Amino acid sequence: MTLLGVFICASVASAKDQPPKPVTTGLKNPESVAVGDDGRVYVSEAGAPGTDGDGRILVLDKQGNAAPFATGFDDPKGIVTLQKWLFVADKKRVWRVDEKGQAKVLAAKEAFPREPVLLSDIAVDPQGIVYVSDTGDGKDNPGAIFRIDHKGGVTFQVDGRKIPGLKRLGKILLDGGSHFLLIDSETGDLLRVRMDGVTEKVAEGFVGGDGLAWDAIGQLFITSRTQGKVWGIARPGQKPVVVASDFKAAADPCLDPTGQFILVPDTQTGTLTAIPTVIPGNEVDVSPLPLQTTAAFPKLKWTGWEGFSPDGKLVELRPLYLTHAGDGSNRNFVAIQQGVVHVFPNDPKAEKTKVFLDIRKKVFYADQENEQGLLGLAFHPNYKKNGEFFAFYTVREPRLTNVISRFRVSPDDPDRADPDSEEELLRISHAFWNHDGGTICFGPDGYLYIAVGDGGAANDPHKNGQNLKTHLGKILRLDVNRRDGGKKYGIPADNPFVGTKDAAPENWAYGLRNPWRMAFDRPTGRLWLADVGQNLYEEINIVTKGGNYGWNVREGFHPFGMEGVGPRKDLTEPIWEYNHDVGKSITGGLVYRGKELPQLEGHYLYGDYVSTLMWALKYDDTKKRVVANRPLGRLNRSIFSFGEDEQGEVYILTPTVSGDGILRFAPPAAKGN
Repeated sequence: MTLLGVFICASVASAKDQPPKPVTTGLKNPESVAVGDDGRVYVSEAGAPGTDGDGRILVLDKQGNAAPFATGFDDPKGIVTLQKWLFVADKKRVWRVDEKGQAKVLAAKEAFPREPVLLSDIAVDPQGIVYVSDTGDGKDNPGAIFRIDHKGGVTFQVDGRKIPGLKRLGKILLDGGSHFLLIDSETGDLLRVRMDGVTEKVAEGFVGGDGLAWDAIGQLFITSRTQGKVWGIARPGQKPVVVASDFKAAADPCLDPTGQFILVPDTQTGTLTAIPTVIPGNEVDVSPLPLQTTAAFPKLKWTGWEGFSPDGKLVELRPLYLTHAGDGSNRNFVAIQQGVVHVFPNDPKAEKTKVFLDIRKKVFYADQENEQGLLGLAFHPNYKKNGEFFAFYTVREPRLTNVISRFRVSPDDPDRADPDSEEELLRISHAFWNHDGGTICFGPDGYLYIAVGDGGAANDPHKNGQNLKTHLGKILRLDVNRRDGGKKYGIPADNPFVGTKDAAPENWAYGLRNPWRMAFDRPTGRLWLADVGQNLYEEINIVTKGGNYGWNVREGFHPFGMEGVGPRKDLTEPIWEYNHDVGKSITGGLVYRGKELPQLEGHYLYGDYVSTLMWALKYDDTKKRVVANRPLGRLNRSIFSFGEDEQGEVYILTPTVSGDGILRFAPPAAKGN
């Protein structure tokens, strides 16, 4: 949290149930606010009406005091940041400002294909393409959205004259990478507009609408200058809810550096106020849980792994999955990505593993293609009697092929599998090396569920997610106790696509990109799944029979690509999303049902591979929504996976060159990792 963030939190907290006090006062016609990558908060001041050259950009210090950052603008309104740059929509031109406050015109008036009436708002995508809105004249010209490339070249992106019923194009906000949200400030309609102009109405009632902002979890906030209100829309398709109504002229807002407040400038009072990102009826507990992490098995040595190769190079241990056999033996089994399964007693004092299964000669793994390898492990519900377990792995030949195989334990040694017992159930070919999926687990119905990625590359180029003919981008459901039609497994009769033309009968759910990981909750039987996003959003889903989870026409709560769509009844929305300011690759976990940490009971534990942040999320069955997403801290190690022992205690799996790749949560009194 930045120092300004602390100040904002303190200011709002001190107000308690009273209207929030302004963070900053004494501003002259503040129009817009933006936050840089470094946490600095910028505010645009339009200056005196009708006067050019007195507009400026201010930067706030840790107490909320404003100081000039860049000056000499005519009528600066919308501002937005990307990396070290600040972009400014200034009347009839667009500026780019560096981190030192040096401003340079990116697009002059003459560069526009039609002279702007008033450039009102601005957005920028992750590639640095800038979009700017022109309000038009409110008569025969309702405005436009222009696209500005890196060299300042300007083209029409959306011509407002081609949007039916549009009166005056106001503020804009990117909704995914290929759509805008925009407000018609005269009618008060909120519209979703694809970049080719195809339009749908999202909501209404925002006459005088003057700003749009996302928070980090997909909540949308809308302001109105004439109504003095701020609304929130918690999830796509839900109705707007007023979250603040005490403004004189609420202008263009932005999420604050803490992610907990929306900063709202008021052009009439000259203030900047922080509004909590809490939408009535959709409150979420985000208070941190006071837990630490510690090595789960500090003395454990991994048989056959030394940490370096014969030529002296470090060899990383990559434990991808921890599970148990469910046989009452209280043993842990850990799948290593390179192709080994280790077994050891579930005892913090355990000193050495045994090699349960070694199929490295069959498994393909390469550091530069590190989404392949031994990816999944599951024990038959009747393992104690039949000794069967299953593995999901990438074979060496043919390349880009994953197999799901059945193995059996050795009849002579419960700590050793019989590698010659392998029986392949299914092969799944990919066109690319990434997005393999790989989680396999048995459901409470006794069937084997298999998570399969979309086949790789970017954008799902073969549209596998929505193609029911293929297993790619799906959850499969197999009966491993039967053999049907010459296959080494059976198809459950109640699989949703049995008998459906042009659909693989193994498919249970679809519309997934790169599911990493999934798990059944023990008491409820609910299937939880985290799906890794592409450009902008990560998501958590509760998987149900026949569900379509949207990829590749949805990413999180947003349309994806030029074929992307808004929320639809035939698509199942995630229960949770977060954007790439929070993390860039979700690692799914499981619902805690252990005994050692009662404060985690019923919470879904998950993390992010890139940011290494972790959370405990609570879903309320009655309210049908998430009611808590409590931070568990930052691990400062890549998070491969979460595992569960026979008692329901949870472990965190991370890469390691020292052998301490299995961690656990501990009370704050315990020694942190």
